[in-house]
Amino acid sequence: MPPSTRITILSSDNQLASHIQLRLHSKGCQVAVMAVKDSTVGIFYADPPDLLILDLSTESSLCLDIVTTLRNDSFFSAIPIIGLIGSSDSIALDWEQCPLDDFIALPLNFNELFNRISLALSRLKRIFDNNPLTRLPGNTSIQMAIETALGTETSVCYVDINHFKPYNDKYGFSHGDEVIRMTARIMFNAVRDSGGGFCGHIGGDDFVCIVPLDQTESICQTILSHFDMIVLDLFDEETKQRGFYDGTNRKGENEPIPILSLSIGVVPMNMPKLQHAAKVSEVAAELKKLAKDSGNSCYVVDKRSS
Repeated sequence: MPPSTRITILSSDNQLASHIQLRLHSKGCQVAVMAVKDSTVGIFYADPPDLLILDLSTESSLCLDIVTTLRNDSFFSAIPIIGLIGSSDSIALDWEQCPLDDFIALPLNFNELFNRISLALSRLKRIFDNNPLTRLPGNTSIQMAIETALGTETSVCYVDINHFKPYNDKYGFSHGDEVIRMTARIMFNAVRDSGGGFCGHIGGDDFVCIVPLDQTESICQTILSHFDMIVLDLFDEETKQRGFYDGTNRKGENEPIPILSLSIGVVPMNMPKLQHAAKVSEVAAELKKLAKDSGNSCYVVDKRSS
């Protein structure tokens, strides 16, 4: 397994969890141990792991609720979950109600655990197209989600970070990556808190979310307001007061670069003119351009019926 793999162990058995943590540390993994609680899932939103080891031998009903919650969430559905169960429990488990990726019977064989972790991570890499930086679904999943949304009472929202390239060039890739992750979290949390939807990462500074039509403008307003508030922490006081910094444009010329902002192009999916996903992207590109022209964080909704 990759030595930097980030693993979370959920168990109410402190001795078992500490033993697993120690052995995984010896493999170079970053390991967090958490007790099984109702609040556990909330902690994942702040710091999601690469893989979850869930001890179903204790607090089994609460563990099953956690598995179900994670599997129903587009952000966490791809995270591999390995269950630890009693030697006879596998016969009684309903795998439809307990959608683990794998399980290991107690007492543990650590070589088997290491191999199953490696296989789970390899399988994830092959099967899912999730963006490695944000963990959000990538282009294949986005295409399928848009096609599924055609003709429904939903909106596809294309989110783009304005002036991202000059920021990335000026402040460096690590700061640029953090802006990408921050934007993904803001979008995902806004969608989740509104009742749910689909979130995807096209690549670079381009994102997509698909949300109920009647929630669209509220979600867009939340994304923009949270981004504008948090993004100020990336700049010093002088830059915030001026509203720009000295940078380089796409032509390599020095010029004042505005502070980062967002543009969102909103395409209602119940319009007859939308017959395929490519048309949705085409319309969204026009709307995003209009939003960018405003000079501030802005969303534009397509109100045209044809």
